[in-house]
Amino acid sequence: MSNDPAPRGFNTKTLDLPGWTHVYSGKVRDLYEPADEAVLQRMGQDCVLVVASDRISAYDHVLSSLIPDKGRILTQLSLWWFDQLDVDHHVLGSTVEDGVPAEVEGRAMICKKLDMFPVECIARGYLTGSGLQEYKASGTVCSIPLPEGLVDGSRLDRAIFTPSAKAEVGEHDENISYDAVVAMVGDDIAGRLSELTLKIYSTAEKITRERGIILADTKVEFGYDPVTGLITLGDEVLTPDSSRFWDAATYQPGQAQPSYDKQYVRDWLTSAESGWDRSSDTPPPALPNEVVDRTRGRYVEAYEKLTGKTFA
Repeated sequence: MSNDPAPRGFNTKTLDLPGWTHVYSGKVRDLYEPADEAVLQRMGQDCVLVVASDRISAYDHVLSSLIPDKGRILTQLSLWWFDQLDVDHHVLGSTVEDGVPAEVEGRAMICKKLDMFPVECIARGYLTGSGLQEYKASGTVCSIPLPEGLVDGSRLDRAIFTPSAKAEVGEHDENISYDAVVAMVGDDIAGRLSELTLKIYSTAEKITRERGIILADTKVEFGYDPVTGLITLGDEVLTPDSSRFWDAATYQPGQAQPSYDKQYVRDWLTSAESGWDRSSDTPPPALPNEVVDRTRGRYVEAYEKLTGKTFA
């Protein structure tokens, strides 16, 4: 087990960016608001700087170890996907010329400030994860009845909208029914959130399949843009942190599928080697360098297979 007190990678929690004021830290991303009126004038509306660190979370813990380049990969992959999707999104700029500080160029986006809806919008085209657990118990996913006889990894006849309620950092998101979304945001907005989520999944599923990757499910978030009056796609989109990507060449229903994500991290933390008791209140230990490197490799591989570009 690595005892390195200074993990490799980029952590933004103590980062001071001239012209920007730090306002929030999430599991991976930090948000900054403009402290310089020139930024607001350039963007033409209220905005935030979204900076992706190399932090990684697992089992509702943010780990002490970092995954080098993870934040850059998530940002660059999100920007690539925003260009593929015919959906209003929150990105205003991503370069130094746009106003992004040079220290975080490549891992940061200047984005519209949205009034976010309190719903995690999830589309599932395959049965796995928490959806599989509910299906085994009740034959449904988010109260949607599914056919009998499905197994881990089964492809659904059609993609379904399976929302969850947002949880605080360190807590589990809770799967909810469509009727619960209606109660939270109203009938019209709930319908639009479902429509947009399934549209994004349908578009992305075709693109990934052409590249030999199965998009099992994906989570997106939306907000209301007070300037345009439109429901707008925010946060990250179609990254290994927000989606399950499987290798089509090795896909086999009836078992857990290897994913292009933090699988190596989860596997090591639950192994005897880590010595960590998941049921305890003890934070997870630092990751060995081998697990860090293999996890970084999976993120790079996902980026390169999806975009067709070499990650540098």
